Amino acid sequence: MTVVNPIARPSRRLSVVSQWSIALALGCVLVACQKEQPAQESAAAPAATAAAPAVTAETAVSAKVTALTADQLREAARKAYAENRLYAPAEDNAVEYYLALRDKAPGDAAVSSALTDLLPMTVIAIEQSVNREDFTEAQRLAALLERADAQHPALARLKTSITQQQDAVAKRATQQQLTAEEEAKKKVELERKRVEDQKKQQEEAARQLAAQQAKATADKQAEDRAAADRAAAEQRAADQRAAEQRAAAARQAAATPATADASDLRPLSMPPPRYPPEALRAGTSGEVQVEFTVGTDGSVTAARVVRSNPARIFDREAVNAVRKWRFQPIDAPVTTRRTIGFNPQS
Repeated sequence: MTVVNPIARPSRRLSVVSQWSIALALGCVLVACQKEQPAQESAAAPAATAAAPAVTAETAVSAKVTALTADQLREAARKAYAENRLYAPAEDNAVEYYLALRDKAPGDAAVSSALTDLLPMTVIAIEQSVNREDFTEAQRLAALLERADAQHPALARLKTSITQQQDAVAKRATQQQLTAEEEAKKKVELERKRVEDQKKQQEEAARQLAAQQAKATADKQAEDRAAADRAAAEQRAADQRAAEQRAAAARQAAATPATADASDLRPLSMPPPRYPPEALRAGTSGEVQVEFTVGTDGSVTAARVVRSNPARIFDREAVNAVRKWRFQPIDAPVTTRRTIGFNPQS
């Protein structure tokens, strides 16, 4: 359909009225001129269309939209998306809001993701607008596509298609010499069809997006359940191992005869350790924890250093002293620990 510049319409209407007035005054003499008027008007339509300002990538997003703040754009985009206004109507659709928001927040990954999801639907809408011969809408959507991605692989093809179809329609309109009434009816029908198609397209696009989101959610839930099952299995295995270890310890404890403990030790002789001369001269103090075993006869059968502070200064003297200790005889060997202190002032 040839788009007529709205500014040119009043002058066309005046021209028609004037021509009809002349025709009525001249009567039958100018009948031929009356017959030529529709052809002249139809021929003027392409010229008027050519004068209409073209929508470009720079003007694709209206000043009304770009005037909004980033928060307002984000809320408007979310609402338009939820209400299936993905790319239409003009000045109130998700694509325009997201494009304006991208200019204000270039690093927002959610905006880029939303535009990536919306561009395939926009490409389809352009093709369908061309098929409906709705070139004004096709050019608007193509400008939005170019604003979103100037290197989009379908952009050049769509622009060529719009131009070719416009030329074809202009030629056909010239050939058919449609009357003003027919053009008006066709425009009304075109607008109705466009609104109806866009509503269906956006509803279908919204269903597809909802299905994708539902699938992603289901996949995530399945992954979470699988991870929970793995964790539960690992926990059960750990519990089972712990139970087996407790059972083994209980069996070992049951099989081990009762033994004496450190409280049964009664010291008979516990000579203090010799103070190392070097440490004494240096005034160094410290302590050594010694683990030792007392045999049934009360003598120390084994001794070793567990920890010392400072390291290795008092270890030897502490072990030598412990080996000399004597206790009352006991029923079973006992292993215990004692901390021996070294203080040059004591």
